[in-house]
Amino acid sequence: MKKNIIPHSYQVSVADRKKVNKHNSILLWFTGLSGSGKSTIANLVEYELYKKGIKTYTLDGDNVRKGLNSDLTFSPQDRTENIRRITEIANLMIDAGLVVLAAFVSPYKKDRENIKKTVKDVNFVEIYINTSVEECERRDVKGLYRKARAGEIKNMTGISAPYETPENPDIEIKTEEESIEDSVTKIIDFITPKLKLSYE
Repeated sequence: MKKNIIPHSYQVSVADRKKVNKHNSILLWFTGLSGSGKSTIANLVEYELYKKGIKTYTLDGDNVRKGLNSDLTFSPQDRTENIRRITEIANLMIDAGLVVLAAFVSPYKKDRENIKKTVKDVNFVEIYINTSVEECERRDVKGLYRKARAGEIKNMTGISAPYETPENPDIEIKTEEESIEDSVTKIIDFITPKLKLSYE
């Protein structure tokens, strides 16, 4: 099958799209436990980028699992496939010239390493939203921890399934010590040089 797939060359390149957008395209990957604050922080970061005229799109578990990945479970194999598909979508969006914000538990180191390889290290920013399982369970914004404790949910990361902590994330946000405002500022300050803004 693969031998019959021949990439087509188009006249508009990723460099052309970046030039029109006046910024580089990168992937901001937010990883952490369910309830850690990934989507909340990603949403605020996207809004700050939007105010600067940056072209963005956010991917998260809810908007992807309801459609593209609705056929997947939360088994280890399906979690890996979930992240693989998201990575390929993010890679296409990077090619389209966008800043992509992806908020996913993504508990396995090997999957996060594969993301970096696929989109290329220069386009990848790993953001670890470091929130203890105790705090996530206290918040329990979706009621998932309560259901996991009651045995209604299997393979719940942090309860009955592992979370492999990032060893060298580009950014680490400790939500129990830092304010949301400071967290967003830290991320914006880190990625601004990577965007190489040009409004000339």
